[in-house]
Amino acid sequence: MPLTTQQIDALKKITSPSVANAIETFKIRPREEGNVSSDIRGLFPEIGPLVGHAATCLIRAEHGPIEGHRASLFGWWDFVMSIPAPRVIVVHDLDEPRGQGAQWGEVQANIHRAMGCVGVVTDGSVRDLDEVRALKFQFAAAHISVSHANVHMVDFGIPVKVGGVWITPGDIVHFDQHGVVTIPPEIAGGIPDAIAKVEADEKKIISTCQAPGFTTDKLKEVYKQIRPGTY
Repeated sequence: MPLTTQQIDALKKITSPSVANAIETFKIRPREEGNVSSDIRGLFPEIGPLVGHAATCLIRAEHGPIEGHRASLFGWWDFVMSIPAPRVIVVHDLDEPRGQGAQWGEVQANIHRAMGCVGVVTDGSVRDLDEVRALKFQFAAAHISVSHANVHMVDFGIPVKVGGVWITPGDIVHFDQHGVVTIPPEIAGGIPDAIAKVEADEKKIISTCQAPGFTTDKLKEVYKQIRPGTY
């Protein structure tokens, strides 16, 4: 189910680490799942958190397209528009090593921004950073490249593995300067309330640490209250 306007607005006010903390409280997936590897993070911190539905594709740049193995550009645009807005482009680079040619720069950012996309998440490369920053279009990328080389799209609309995470068309993707995390759709609406509980507990810990007369015994008592268990 696509995100509602209210859910989108709420999630854009929350950092990706907080989203990751909130997801843990639902216990619907292991803590190590859904978190894209740390080499992929938003390059423009001032834009803040963004969220959208994934439009996925595969690219290659090292060699030119092989006959019959280049995806239709117009078909790609039609596919992107079939994904609920806001949209996040998720790109897996097939080259080894990755990032030999930048698919994403000023032109592609303008095209996809006009199509309701808020940014791109890629294990490949990007360029034209100043121009794209001015558009407030986020690049979450593993590499920066001076050239587009022979970059071309091989396929789209299929599950892709980016930064160790399989992402399927339509998946909810949240990203900022810290990194990228996918949100299970069934809990998306509950993320803000879950974060409020997590942050309330964290505030108790921090307040105890900053208060005059701090002792580890006081901190232990706080931990017993908010995180019962064996220590």
